[in-house]
Amino acid sequence: MPYFCFVKVGQHSFERKKKRGVILVAPLNWGLGHATRCIPIIKKLLKLGFEVVIASDSGALSLLKQEFPELRAAELPSYDISYTKNGRWFKLGLLRQMPRIIRVMRDEHRITSQLIQTYGITGIISDNRFGVRHKSVPCVFVTHQIQVLSGWSTPLTSWMHQRIIKKFDQCWVPDYPGAEALAGRLSQGSDLKFPVAYLGPISRMKKLDLNLEIDILIVLSGPEPQRGMLEKIMLEKFKETQKRVILVRGVIEETIIKQEINGLEVYNFQTSNGLERLINSSKLVIARSGYTTVMDLAKTQTPAFFIPTPGQYEQEYLAQRLSANLIAPYSDQGSFDLILLKQLKSYDGWPTSGHREKLKSLFGIFERK
Repeated sequence: MPYFCFVKVGQHSFERKKKRGVILVAPLNWGLGHATRCIPIIKKLLKLGFEVVIASDSGALSLLKQEFPELRAAELPSYDISYTKNGRWFKLGLLRQMPRIIRVMRDEHRITSQLIQTYGITGIISDNRFGVRHKSVPCVFVTHQIQVLSGWSTPLTSWMHQRIIKKFDQCWVPDYPGAEALAGRLSQGSDLKFPVAYLGPISRMKKLDLNLEIDILIVLSGPEPQRGMLEKIMLEKFKETQKRVILVRGVIEETIIKQEINGLEVYNFQTSNGLERLINSSKLVIARSGYTTVMDLAKTQTPAFFIPTPGQYEQEYLAQRLSANLIAPYSDQGSFDLILLKQLKSYDGWPTSGHREKLKSLFGIFERK
């Protein structure tokens, strides 16, 4: 028998009209991008009457618990992927961490079985968590990387990734198909051995009509030590600036803390609503070229300058592609200088598209028969 109630989720309230199933949403904790792009998915699930259980670890789990404090949450083992200080050794460093990654995948699979029993899970949405799946329920894998760029080893890494995706029932790609794709060849593939649905770009952000009171907003994210290294560069480059510059460190803690460092307003982190207002109030955003950040800034149409994480081929490719398409300029981390921001005058900014995301139609995979 259908039931009616209101469930308060953070600052949002959704009317739940009918219990349609319990969905486990589990993003990877690699920076905050995987977690933040799951926020619109969770909101849509709740709006349509599904129950949601969130699962991740560290900063990603903390972020989702702050966004949705009323939802049940479970902690998953951490991949604990670390970056080398020198980007040239990124691939070798990742290879050395593979035994731990494989162990975590096995632990994820075991814990997922337990969560299905504990919470009555009827469907799974895994954002790049390889082991969060189970044969007893429909499982969806969310990724924008059908092709995993890794230099000369791209064919191998792409084959390995696609082999993992095949173990899920569907693959959802948050991008447009074909020539309009924001992620370029990352999100496209041919002769794939698994069903793929293109959602269109998804973002927790909306475009707001606000006064542009912030000259430059710096948004940091990603694994250490590279996140901290870029923070030091930004604080040094912008010290004693005459402009209003705000830096969001991307370090999730219990409360939001504001400081003034070298003349900059510095926050440890922001909620989705807070960051949305900051971005919409900014003349320029400087950030990593992670794909979730790209989707967010495309949604708000905010001018951007990108600094890809050293050694991360995906971010380097996206930054180069956005620059080649005259959307946004970029710089290597070690070469960044304030004078490079003048390049923005030569760029057209974000294109607009009439396409809309189609999450609602895809949730049919979770409907009870």
